[in-house]
Amino acid sequence: MHIIREREKDTQKRVIEFFQDALNYTYLGNWADNVDENSNIIPEDLADWLRKQNYAPNIINKAVYQLQQASKIGGSRTLYNANFEVYELLRYGVKVQPDVSEQHKTVWLIDWNNPENNDFGIAEEVALRGKNNKRPDLVLYINGIAIGVLELKSAITSVSEGIRQNLANQTETFIEWFFSTVQLVMAGNETEGLRYGVIKTPEKYWLRWKEKLAQLETENNPLLRELSQFCNKERMLEILHDFIVFDAGIKKICRHNQYYGVKAAQERVKSREGGIIWHTQGSGKSLVMVWLAKWILANNPNARVLIITDRIELDEQIEGVFQGVKENIKRTKSGEDLKQVLSDSTNRLACSLIHKFGKSGEIEDTDVDIYVIDLKRNLSGGGRVKGEFFVFVDECHRTQSGILHKAMKELLPNAMLIGFTGTPLLKSDKQQSIETFGKFIDTYKYDEAVHDEVVLDLRYEARDI
Repeated sequence: MHIIREREKDTQKRVIEFFQDALNYTYLGNWADNVDENSNIIPEDLADWLRKQNYAPNIINKAVYQLQQASKIGGSRTLYNANFEVYELLRYGVKVQPDVSEQHKTVWLIDWNNPENNDFGIAEEVALRGKNNKRPDLVLYINGIAIGVLELKSAITSVSEGIRQNLANQTETFIEWFFSTVQLVMAGNETEGLRYGVIKTPEKYWLRWKEKLAQLETENNPLLRELSQFCNKERMLEILHDFIVFDAGIKKICRHNQYYGVKAAQERVKSREGGIIWHTQGSGKSLVMVWLAKWILANNPNARVLIITDRIELDEQIEGVFQGVKENIKRTKSGEDLKQVLSDSTNRLACSLIHKFGKSGEIEDTDVDIYVIDLKRNLSGGGRVKGEFFVFVDECHRTQSGILHKAMKELLPNAMLIGFTGTPLLKSDKQQSIETFGKFIDTYKYDEAVHDEVVLDLRYEARDI
């Protein structure tokens, strides 16, 4: 046991030096003897950083107080509740009223646009009081706020032990309160690399980061390599800002394929180029839609996102996913309802069955042009749709060639189309999909998902009975 602990100390020393030298974090010290002072919010450090941002003293005091209040748990207020409220303050800023007669002012606790303008620090052996005191190996602070916890194991001890240690620490028996500000929970060793999750992530759902493009790696140590990819300042802030959701009582963070799918789509959106995201079934395609839609709506005030499916159960599922992450989505109930949504910009996010672009009866090929003219005539606002539309078509290989799809494109001629599919495409389907939507934006195929243990392989053996 003594030898294992010494090896863990050696690993910890290398990791701290790596954070300092390669990632440019400030070493805050060994806090093993500061049990009465250590906390998930260091008020003095946060106040010092806010002063550098030119906030007035009374505004700083109120902002720090709001954050401290949000981080408290107890009674009916769970860790999830507190963590959600803290995340909202970090992500959207603290609304502070300097005086009763003055307008509210937004105080930003993190400079999301300029990573280097933040104070990134790392502390080791952070002794913490609880029903049973605990001491996380490493804690990452941004501007005096505990954002990440990292448990390290020796090369001969499974990362799973670090994961279980993190999960135990989040219980009332130990230091649950400390995790109210923590956004990233990590464990690693120098043979298996890094695993990450968020608060209360069950062990089987912890993730491993993988870069999209194969690169010549100068760092042979898998733990240090993955820390450099995941915890560098720019990447960390981007993931915290754009790739976390609170979904009906469960906090979630992106897998690497979801991150790269959204990032690739963002570049296509900027250039107004449509295309296809082909991510195998079970790899989290619905959350890719959520994160991409949120980004589009946040960065384009005139944008509207319409999600098209071809089955009632998929339409209901899309509505449920967005409602689960507290996004207001309008699900159209009829063709008339769809007309209203298209011609009224009140609902920036909507979902609809492709069939809503048709009539109660079948439309023949010869009728589609007449039908579209009739549909436009019945739109309010002079027959024009309102807003800049981005249309997500789910299971796009099934809906791309029909008459209703043609009607949709006629009605939304300037919309950017992004097709989503999780189904392996036949050669004919693939070519037709590319002709309809554009080139592939991102792919994450079945064999990759099996290798990453995202899905299980299915093997079939024929037997004579």
